Amino acid sequence: MNLLATLALVLGLTTYGETVTAPTSNAKPISHETWNSLLKKYVDNTGMVDYRSLKEKDAKTLDKYLELVSSNAPGNDWSKDEKLAYWLNAYNAFTIKQILDMYPTNSIIRNQLQLVSGSGPFNKKYFKIGGKDMSLNNIEQDIVRKEFNEPRIHFALVCAAISCPKLRNEAYVPAKLDAQLADQAKDFLNNPKKNAISKEKVSVSKIFDWYKDDFGKSDENVVKFINKYSSAKANGDANVSYMKYDWNLNDQKNSQ
Repeated sequence: MNLLATLALVLGLTTYGETVTAPTSNAKPISHETWNSLLKKYVDNTGMVDYRSLKEKDAKTLDKYLELVSSNAPGNDWSKDEKLAYWLNAYNAFTIKQILDMYPTNSIIRNQLQLVSGSGPFNKKYFKIGGKDMSLNNIEQDIVRKEFNEPRIHFALVCAAISCPKLRNEAYVPAKLDAQLADQAKDFLNNPKKNAISKEKVSVSKIFDWYKDDFGKSDENVVKFINKYSSAKANGDANVSYMKYDWNLNDQKNSQ
């Protein structure tokens, strides 16, 4: 399998195993305050995570939050923002859980053979929500992308890599979700390490290439989307290229 196909597997653009429909329950919207507290304590303002301290001091606290998530799938009467905030927090928290189970590690991706077999970190069904066995790709591909029509989710779902958008050091909450997503988009697009934008040339994250359908299916529409949130504005006919993705772990030790 070539590198492009392998990367498609990494992100779930090609998936193995059974897809899922969003689990539901009769639960009331949950509080994300425990997750919020962990993020404030162990994630810095650049989105880098102190995995070592989190594992040593608060792994059980994270587990308690994940138990709350697992046993309280969104209810049919939840608002759209309540559901989306839930799924964004669930994805990021279960990603952190997988890293802690692997830690110490330099990347969420251990080897390409694992990915080709379909048993990689994003297709691995290692948690339950509403009684359903689920993977990170089930959340992203089967639920969030299909049900919410919100391209800014790609700046909120963080797969623990350096080239990902930063992990926000607060939980997503329905009352300010739109503002949080807008802030994530602005932060990501104006970070020169992850995107370089000028009038004539746009060199942006591979996220815009992998998920081009979510951004309008063409380079021209990608530019239109970028111009909504970038301080530097690109011409409509600007040349568009995509940066190499750095899969090294977003570990604070890597930024020291």
